[in-house]
Amino acid sequence: MNDLQLMRPVKARRHVGQAISVRGLRDDIRRADGINAKIAVFLTNIVGSMWCAYVFAIIALIGLRPALRPGGEGIIAWIAQTFLQLVLLSVIMVGQNVQSEASDLRSLHTYQDSLLILDRLNIHTDGGLKDLADRIDSLEAALKKSGA
Repeated sequence: MNDLQLMRPVKARRHVGQAISVRGLRDDIRRADGINAKIAVFLTNIVGSMWCAYVFAIIALIGLRPALRPGGEGIIAWIAQTFLQLVLLSVIMVGQNVQSEASDLRSLHTYQDSLLILDRLNIHTDGGLKDLADRIDSLEAALKKSGA
């Protein structure tokens, strides 16, 4: 495989398992400083999972029947106040985690590409650009000598 070949595009589906998993929860909590930060990390990881979104959807659906009764809160209120707030909170958090993972991977690829370009330019030894300028100057001198 050529170093200059483009890497595969970032696919969100490859990162879903990492972004919504509670397996790394213990490590995330250990890295947090202070009890309040540990609680916040724990709650964010739990609420930001698809399992929590499923639980919230079930809770919201339980409240649908009373909302449809005459004199109840009504379907519009149920959708706006119950379903959207409960379910979409978790789904949005999961989406942000997936996008963050994909963004981190894109940043890593950009960094690796930049390193490759800088290595190809050989900037650590007076720079590849200086080498190119010297070659152009030698070609110009050779052209002048040949009378062209």
